[in-house]
Amino acid sequence: MTFEELRLSDQLIEALDYMGFVDATPIQEQAIPMILAGKDLVACAQTGTGKTAAFVLPILHKLAVKPSKNTTTLVICPTRELAIQIDKQIQGLAYFVGVSSVAVYGGGDGDSFTTQKRALTQGCNIIVATPGKLISHLNLGYVKFNKVEHLILDEADRMLDMGFFDDIQKICSYLPKKRQNLMFSATMASKLRKLANEILHQPESISIALAKPAEGVLQAAYVVYDNQKTPLIKHLLKDKDEYKSILIFTSTKKNVSVIARELRKKGFQAEGISSDLDQQQREEVLRKFTNKDIRILVATDVLSRGVDIKDINLVINYDVPGDAADYVHRIGRTARASTTGVALTLINQRDMYKFNRIEELIETEVNKIALPAGLGDAPKYEKNAKKESRFPPSKGRSSSGGNKKSNKSNSNRKNSNNKKRTFKPKNKGNNSSKSSNNNTKPDNK
Repeated sequence: MTFEELRLSDQLIEALDYMGFVDATPIQEQAIPMILAGKDLVACAQTGTGKTAAFVLPILHKLAVKPSKNTTTLVICPTRELAIQIDKQIQGLAYFVGVSSVAVYGGGDGDSFTTQKRALTQGCNIIVATPGKLISHLNLGYVKFNKVEHLILDEADRMLDMGFFDDIQKICSYLPKKRQNLMFSATMASKLRKLANEILHQPESISIALAKPAEGVLQAAYVVYDNQKTPLIKHLLKDKDEYKSILIFTSTKKNVSVIARELRKKGFQAEGISSDLDQQQREEVLRKFTNKDIRILVATDVLSRGVDIKDINLVINYDVPGDAADYVHRIGRTARASTTGVALTLINQRDMYKFNRIEELIETEVNKIALPAGLGDAPKYEKNAKKESRFPPSKGRSSSGGNKKSNKSNSNRKNSNNKKRTFKPKNKGNNSSKSSNNNTKPDNK
C-alpha cells in the first residue's frame, strides 16, 4: 500500500515524496489507519520494520489537519539515543507540516535543560522523553500536560526490562484520562500485557513477524574458546575492504574497550561505545561511525534496539546475548530496508545453551563454520547443551593460536538508492535497548 492510499495529508505526502518514500511497510500499513481512527493500539514488530514512522506519520497528519500550539503528543522511550533519533525523524518529516518537537533526556548541559524546560512550560507539539529525565521535570512542578491527546510508549518491553514500570505509571498520572494510548514493542512479555491492561482502553493488536531476523541477513556462527575470539575477528576482517561499516556487540562494558584497543593495535579503525561514555562522547562516536570516519564500532546492547545506523554490512556477536530475542535485535542492525548483510556469532562452551534457544526462537539452525587454519582446534558444538556448562572457562588455545596445556590451574582459571522504496528509519546522525548486563543506563538525571 502506498502512503497516498493511506490518505495522509498533502504536506506529509510531499515530505515523503521528497525523501523518496512511496510504499508503506506492513506495520505502517496496519497501524496508521487504526491510529488515525483514534483507537488504542498494541503493536509488536521486529527491529527495522519502520515502527517509528508508523506512529509519527499519523500524529503529524493530525497536527497538519488541526494545528495546535499545545503539547498534544508525548512519546516515552527507554534511552537518550532513541529519544534523539525519534526527535530527528519527526523534524525531518515535519519540515513541510510546521510541527515542533523536543527531545527530553539527561546528560546534557545547562542549555539543553533550558530548552527542555521552555518546551515543557510554553508548549511544544511533540515531546520525546526518557522516563527518568521527564520525571525530574515533573517533580519540579512546572510541566503542562493538560492538553496531551496521545501517549506513545516506544520500545515498551525494553523500558519494563530496565525497571521503568512505576515511572511510566507516575507519568500517566500527570496526563488527561481521556487520551489515545499507543504501545510499540518488539516482544509481548507478561509484564507488557499487565501495563497494557492498566493504561490502554480496548486496544487493537498488531503483530508483524515477531522475533524473526530479516530475510536479507546471512547468518553464520563459529564455535570458539574465549581466547580465540579476538584473533578470529582480526582474521575475518583482514583484507575484507568490502565491509565498510561493522558493528561488534559484546555483553560487557569492559570488553568494549579491550576489543576496540586490540583491533586498533592491528591497524583497524575501531572505537567503542557503552554507557561508560557521557552523552557528548557517545554522540561524537556515533557521528564518526555514521559518517564513515571509523569503520568498526564495538558496542554493548545500548545500540541493539531502536537506533538506526545506515548501511551496516557486518554484525559480529562477540558474545551470545542472554535473551534470545536480543539476538534478533542485534543482527537487525544489518539488512535494513530490504538490503542484505552478514551476521556472525562467536559461541563459546558456556553459551551453547543460549544459542540453542536462539535457534529455537528463529526456527533456523545457523550454519557453524570451521575455524580458519592457524587458530587451533575448536570446541565441539553441543546441540543439546545444558544451561550450566561443565566446561572450564578458559580451556583451549592462547590468543596467538599456540597450544595451551590443560591443567588444574587452567581449568579453574576464570574467563577473562531507487525512487520507490518503503519507509523504514533512515540515518539521522544520532542513534539506541535489552542488555544482559544492563549496560544502557536508565536516564535518571
